[in-house]
Amino acid sequence: MEKTDEMRINQTGTDKSVTDRTGADPAYAKLLKCCETVRRWTDFKPKVAIVLGSGLGDYAEQIRVETEIAYSVIEGFPVSTVPGHAGRFIFGFVDEVPVVCMKGRVHYYEGYPISDVVLPVRLMKLLGAEILFLTNAAGGVNTTFHAGDLMMIRDHISVFAPNPLVGTNIDELGVRFPDMSTVYDKELQEVIVKAARENQIYLQEGVYAQLTGPSFESPAEIRMLRGMGVDAVGMSTVVEAIAANHMGMKICGISCISNLAAGMTAKPLTHEEVQEAADMAAPNFKKLLTESVKKMVAL
Repeated sequence: MEKTDEMRINQTGTDKSVTDRTGADPAYAKLLKCCETVRRWTDFKPKVAIVLGSGLGDYAEQIRVETEIAYSVIEGFPVSTVPGHAGRFIFGFVDEVPVVCMKGRVHYYEGYPISDVVLPVRLMKLLGAEILFLTNAAGGVNTTFHAGDLMMIRDHISVFAPNPLVGTNIDELGVRFPDMSTVYDKELQEVIVKAARENQIYLQEGVYAQLTGPSFESPAEIRMLRGMGVDAVGMSTVVEAIAANHMGMKICGISCISNLAAGMTAKPLTHEEVQEAADMAAPNFKKLLTESVKKMVAL
């Protein structure tokens, strides 16, 4: 039976089964508590975890929903405050593939500690997800990109965003010094490229950079990023990929190019523009994501 939000809210904070461990990492204790909270009312085990970026939340309509959970009813869970981020976990199926979908993410610029920003990804891994499919809206740094393009992420650069692994290592999650040579899984990239080709979807490829936000980048920062080999820039994704890689997940990512970055046009940048570009790219985005997820289950 589906539980109401009121029932879920009443449940949070009442379960004391997570034992306080002297000296335990607070971020890990919070993660375990969130996992217990979710497991109190669903035993759904996803194979693929999907994070939907700004303006891309409508993809959740493609999922055959088993249950939904508002972030606000998970004890200790960070809640998104950004327009276009609904703030819900969707558990269900894309075709026959069991997925958990984040309809909206939290960002470092919202004031959360970086451990809270990556908590959702870590939680989805604990719930059973083996593959992480990251999506975002990004500014185009590559001069050949156009608003509405889709870019598969081949690698990333973090600029000023704190590394989520700083501090005492949580040995239960991964090793102290994880290798970052192939964060974005080569097999998953091949699946995405094949799905794009079969469905005649134009697909760019490149390097994504995460800055902290919430201000958009300056023209000088964009010139710096272009000189570093960056193709697209945004305010999310990299820290999530680092945390997921630490836990051994297979990772892939797609950026929806929402605009050309600062200094590349005379037009000021706005969040509304980001959402408009996401709407324009939505049909191809939904098709590419669905067809890719269907093929990934065979890996």
